[in-house]
Amino acid sequence: MGQTPAQKAAKAARGQQPKKRPGKAQREASLRAQAAKKKAGGGKPAAKKTAAKKAVPLPRGSVRAAYPGTCPACFKDYAKGEVITKVTEGWGHPGCAPRQMSAAEREFARNKARIESGETFRGQKPSDWRRGASPSTTRPAR
Repeated sequence: MGQTPAQKAAKAARGQQPKKRPGKAQREASLRAQAAKKKAGGGKPAAKKTAAKKAVPLPRGSVRAAYPGTCPACFKDYAKGEVITKVTEGWGHPGCAPRQMSAAEREFARNKARIESGETFRGQKPSDWRRGASPSTTRPAR
């Protein structure tokens, strides 16, 4: 039988809390136990835990060698399972591959080459000053 709201309020005023249903308490306890079991690994045998090795992430563009070979850049051998990457003429050691420049480094190199070649930027014009003359006498009249 359920209690009316007035009866519940009277019990709370006396300091007694309404009792929880036993079914609900049992359900909550079993849910907590399941969550703890999941978090702990589900009680699997230790043999299965050690058998699954965690894979170490490889650098981008690299793979593990399927068979032994020779690096075309340094002519040294690499073993099966060793980390290799694409080099100029095939696959080899990651240290032998040319380093990729970032976008900022590429832009800097482009600008440096333009300046060294004598190219000027759009906003700049070559100077029309003559040696020994003031700027006011060198410019055409408007």
